[in-house]
Amino acid sequence: MGAIAEHAASVSLIDHHVHGFWASAAPGDPDAFDIRFASALLEADTAGVRSIDDGFDTQAGFAVRAHCAPLLGLERHCSPVDYLRRRRELGETGVARTLLHAAGVAQWLVDTGFDIGLVSPDELAAAGGGVAHEVVRLEQIAEEAAAGAGGYADEFVEILQRRAAGAVATKSILAYRGGFGGDLSDPPPALVELAAQRWRDEGGRRVTDRILLRFGLHRALELGLPLQFHIGFGDRDADLATSNPLLLTDFLRGSGATPIMLLHCYPFEREAGYLAQAFGNVYLDGGLAIHHLGARSAAFITRLLEMAPFSKLLYSSDGCGPAEFHHLGAVLWRSGIARAVQSFVDADEWSQLDATRVIDMIAHDNAKRVYRL
Repeated sequence: MGAIAEHAASVSLIDHHVHGFWASAAPGDPDAFDIRFASALLEADTAGVRSIDDGFDTQAGFAVRAHCAPLLGLERHCSPVDYLRRRRELGETGVARTLLHAAGVAQWLVDTGFDIGLVSPDELAAAGGGVAHEVVRLEQIAEEAAAGAGGYADEFVEILQRRAAGAVATKSILAYRGGFGGDLSDPPPALVELAAQRWRDEGGRRVTDRILLRFGLHRALELGLPLQFHIGFGDRDADLATSNPLLLTDFLRGSGATPIMLLHCYPFEREAGYLAQAFGNVYLDGGLAIHHLGARSAAFITRLLEMAPFSKLLYSSDGCGPAEFHHLGAVLWRSGIARAVQSFVDADEWSQLDATRVIDMIAHDNAKRVYRL
């Protein structure tokens, strides 16, 4: 490796948006264990795969066999059957301890609002090393507030302030609850209470009411903590057409100085890059997409470097469930960023000093500054 590749391979990372890994093996027989893993290789298909080949015959599946198999004591590009057998032998925690340590992450910013049997932030840090911080999900706060006995707005604010006191950021999955189109202004208090009462009467479980979602966003802005948004690619519950970040433009105009973090961004990385240039408080990453793009992730990482100021780009894996994703996010980002900036240096468009400086900015410097770590 050249100096740039060596630097990228060893630089310490701050994973500014991530989830826990699976806490335990899937219930049932080995087939259920294998199908759960193969299904996770297809983020968009929430129905689950019918055979393990459906999941493994993807860029993510090939990347697992290329980059994770050797760390688990298997040959590179081993068969899916051999890989799954080894996973069962090691168990979820055994796999996680090996792969997370190899990711080289010093700090994990963990979204705790997605409960599918994942380990806690502290357990994630214990397995992977480093320190964990919490990211509070607004929709989870709304559902807790709906279960309270007091006025909804007061309940929401009290819970949010209490949870945020020990957190580094908030996060919204508005992309999964109707998308970004339409009015995102702060609603009048009377409308909030009417909407909340209607929702409580219906059971108050999964918040989709636009008024309550808007209310939560503006209470998060008032905190001043970075506010993360899921953007673009995700499972099929998200409406991709309405998760284009350009639809947030009016909201961004009124967001003040609160940092707005655009997560994932594929296939809207260029739109997100424009917004990061147009608004001083907008930042972005390429998490989730990187490990699903596998061998094509370097091209995606290069596109992230097109329009956005380099001070606005952060590293994220968005690892969730299989510990392989936490590792692949790191290893593919390291190789992809090295290839991208090396090509700029080789063309004499960048200096080597600037190349390594930008790697450090994205790897950890920008996150330290924005999240005040």
